Amino acid sequence: MENENYRIGQNVIDLQIKALKKLKNSMNISFNQAVRLISKCKSKVIVCGVGKSGIIASKISATLSSVGTPSFSISANDCSHGDLGRITKNDILILISNSGNTSELKNIIKYSKYNKIKLIGIMSNKNSILYRSSNIKILIPNVLEAGHGIVPTSSTTIQLSIGDALAISLMYKKKFTKLDFKKFHPSGNLGSKLKTAEDIMLVKNKIPFINENEKMKKALKVINIKRLGFLVIINQQGINKGVFTDGDLKRLMQKKREIDNFKIKKFMTKKPFAVEKNMLISDILSLMNKKKITNVCVYSKENKKKTVGVIHIHDLLKNLN
Repeated sequence: MENENYRIGQNVIDLQIKALKKLKNSMNISFNQAVRLISKCKSKVIVCGVGKSGIIASKISATLSSVGTPSFSISANDCSHGDLGRITKNDILILISNSGNTSELKNIIKYSKYNKIKLIGIMSNKNSILYRSSNIKILIPNVLEAGHGIVPTSSTTIQLSIGDALAISLMYKKKFTKLDFKKFHPSGNLGSKLKTAEDIMLVKNKIPFINENEKMKKALKVINIKRLGFLVIINQQGINKGVFTDGDLKRLMQKKREIDNFKIKKFMTKKPFAVEKNMLISDILSLMNKKKITNVCVYSKENKKKTVGVIHIHDLLKNLN
């Protein structure tokens, strides 16, 4: 019996894979037209479906909103009881129905026509009211459902997939970046992955600054006080001239040189590796590991020569776990 369950589960997945392949091969200029229309929308994208398609509509709407296209979903049933008032003339309406003839959609279609609201229809039936009424017609293929061929499974899978394809295409068309995405996902695992240097860097008096003309005797005191294992060496104008690390100190001590009265600039590393404050911390960690360093200076686009923050590798690891 367990083997039979396993086989049935595999058959369901096989049907959905075949459905997705049919969807991929069916995509045409209508998809491009939909992306172009939505990208120009100055208001909201309203997504609506009936039954299982209504659940898919909610997911599509949520994905659109998360990647920079303001959207919400509405219930087709509720639209006949007042929710049509949530749709304005500047909105774009996406209706999803496998058959395209679902009775609950008729009032919404009439309303969109009367108010000249742009309608994108997603359906699998050319001979349907939704196909005839849509400004842009995204015709998805007829596919074989699982469960005696009657349970909405393969059809909802391709509805979901075409919605994801629209959302991601719009994301690229609008040049919606990881940093933009971060604004909408400040918490959770996604928020952690999208943290930038600016989110975790030490700033102002926590930065181990020292003037390039200070003597090593004072520099060693500062490095002990700040406890970061390095110094950021600057000139009178606050321009970053270099860094001095614990590693540099150990190498000097091995030579048994008397260094107290030498200026720090004599021993600093010039042109140290630095990162821009909007760089993702995951990328920073990768670069630091590659360069085998434990601290990094942070600058802003406005002035690459000035350090606005510093990051220790421990802080990176703490924020990525």
